[in-house]
Amino acid sequence: MLRENITDLIAFATVARESSFTRAAGQLGVSQSALSHSITGLEKRLGLRLLTRTTRSVAPTDAGERLLQTLAPRLQEIELTLKDIADMREVPAGTIRLTVPDFAVEKLLWPRLMPVVMAYPDVNLEIVVDYSLTDIAADRFDGGVRYGDSVSQGMIAMPIGPDVRQLCVATPDYLDRRGRPGVPNDLLHHNCINVRLPSHGGIYSWEFSQGGRDLRIRAPGQLTFNSAAPMLAATLDGAGICMLPDFYVAEHLASGHLQTVLEDWCPPFPGLHLFYPSRRHS
Repeated sequence: MLRENITDLIAFATVARESSFTRAAGQLGVSQSALSHSITGLEKRLGLRLLTRTTRSVAPTDAGERLLQTLAPRLQEIELTLKDIADMREVPAGTIRLTVPDFAVEKLLWPRLMPVVMAYPDVNLEIVVDYSLTDIAADRFDGGVRYGDSVSQGMIAMPIGPDVRQLCVATPDYLDRRGRPGVPNDLLHHNCINVRLPSHGGIYSWEFSQGGRDLRIRAPGQLTFNSAAPMLAATLDGAGICMLPDFYVAEHLASGHLQTVLEDWCPPFPGLHLFYPSRRHS
């Protein structure tokens, strides 16, 4: 269909419904002469007269009435569809893909997202557990969650939690058996539970800082995992010392199942941030 036919059909339907060029022109926001020109152009293309015009009234011809009966419900259907689509802007809908480390899902992100998912059934949430510094644009993620100091430049980031401390923790039984390290280098004589991070190219080096002095320790140990949950489980079983975020081990510290060591070597750093590539995704 020619583009001008759409505009002229809307003009015809409005005039036929209002039985007046004056009222129809007011509704459409055009002049009466422009409206008359549109109707005349449509009739010429069809080779039919659609409206009977008198000095007092306007009425559809037989051909115009037939066209109106078909056209009016279609226009109304289109109008309702456009309204429904516009209403979607007011109600969150669609699929959101996030890349998140596992400890952030369990302890921080999911408790906040669960009420959103329950409140908005048209929102679909896909969470991919991943420790690597994923290129969220290339891998078609809408956003990610990482520590503030590891978010790439150019990303828009907002904190979703307080500053964090990576704490060295172990069970009281393990510390009774193996002793309590006093300085980071004492870890070289302990069984340390490690994590392998793709973003670091191998096993994570334990990072410490005190009084402006920074240390990295390649902590020896029998066990290496690639996520936080089995690290914590092994630590709770007394297998060794591990380093995990403070919020992830908080309940076990409060219960006494775990204790901290080298706490004065573990300063806070920027906590978890939600990041995404464009303000249009806010």
